Amino acid sequence: MTAAFAPGTPAAGFVSSHAMAPLTAGQGMTGICVVRLIDRRTGLTHRVNGTPLVIFTRRPSEASAELLSGRDRSIWEVRTDPIEP
Repeated sequence: MTAAFAPGTPAAGFVSSHAMAPLTAGQGMTGICVVRLIDRRTGLTHRVNGTPLVIFTRRPSEASAELLSGRDRSIWEVRTDPIEP
């Protein structure tokens, strides 16, 4: 997910330093994956303002847990697909 913050705000500094931190094999680097929230009733990707909710991440288990937090798991599922280099 992406978010925009005004320059100089505390959140902007956190996002910048976190996004630029290099990952090493010891920190759980698994390659980049695409994580999607799927409505089981329709089989379609959940949309926000008409745009499919898709997350690109190196930590798919964390993204999956966050997407399912507070949702009924009988209605929602998460699909994770690796992106080949």
